[in-house]
Amino acid sequence: MDLNQTKNLPFYIKLACVLFSLIALFYIVIIAKEILSPLIFSCLFSILLLPLASFFEFKLRLPRSAASMLSVLILLTSLSLILYIIGSQISNLADDWPLFQQQLNSSINIIQNWISTTFHINSTKQLTYLHTATTKVMASGTVVIGATLLSLSSMMLFLVFTFIYTFFFLLYRRLIKKFLTSVFLDENTALVHDIIEQVQYIIRKYIVGLLIEMAIVAAVVCLAFWALGIKYAILLGLITGLFNIIPYIGIFTALVLSTLITFATAAVMSKVIIVIIILVVVHLIDSNILLPLVVGSKVRINALITVLGVIIGEMIWGIPGMFLSIPVIAVLKIIFDRVESLKSWGIILGDEDHKESLEETDT
Repeated sequence: MDLNQTKNLPFYIKLACVLFSLIALFYIVIIAKEILSPLIFSCLFSILLLPLASFFEFKLRLPRSAASMLSVLILLTSLSLILYIIGSQISNLADDWPLFQQQLNSSINIIQNWISTTFHINSTKQLTYLHTATTKVMASGTVVIGATLLSLSSMMLFLVFTFIYTFFFLLYRRLIKKFLTSVFLDENTALVHDIIEQVQYIIRKYIVGLLIEMAIVAAVVCLAFWALGIKYAILLGLITGLFNIIPYIGIFTALVLSTLITFATAAVMSKVIIVIIILVVVHLIDSNILLPLVVGSKVRINALITVLGVIIGEMIWGIPGMFLSIPVIAVLKIIFDRVESLKSWGIILGDEDHKESLEETDT
């Protein structure tokens, strides 16, 4: 069927086709999670490592396979170093488990007294309820441990396949580009090349800016917590920097975790309040000054689409979907902006231009 003839179709037929396509697409994405998730991460990593691999190949005259492998090993070493630092901090945190128990018991006593005073429920009934809940948790302890071990093994397999795919993407990058060009008609070759180049440029700029932003936020939080005598300042700073990659939801999660860890290790409530204030101030500075300055305005996605993308990504793929939602939306926006029939979708994904908003308010 000619594409021009589809414009004359009734609205309900167009709507049915769009809904059927979306349902089929989401079904395939959910079913193929184990394959697509490491593939998309590998694609992002390969775009990030492409200048480094090209430097090894063309400047140092290394074979493409060696240049690709060396780039992947550098990435693996960097991630292993970060995980080692976090793991060492968590092991130190485990040494304070008796302090956690003591702080938890004192907090439970305070809560029990408040419930008894406010709602007139005696301590015996509260202890009975807590004992029942504890028994249920302990009964399901083996299930939780089994699920944890299964998730750790799945994560290791996920990382192994991600780095293998990254190596192959770097090794066969010209073949992949040639394939993407040959799929479309000859008159669209220039457009396909433009989309590929823009995707590489913008995604690389976005990832590098995001890593710089993450490092700055982690360093500022670490220094602020260390200067104020907050325990585990390095761990809390790294947690804040890593979770800050997830828009809006990440900083809230880091705030909750930092508050709980500080509350468990410090008997002074003022330190908990200081932690909350510092993270809120850092988030405000990051979102209003650091993010536009470092990451830049190349990926202009409005806040509504950002939040919806993170939520939908979590519903489909869990935590990996939350990390991948913004890069995927950015790639879709690049494609929508350059395909004439899809420009309206690019408009709804993008952010409102400041100059255009001022002109509209003037009129």
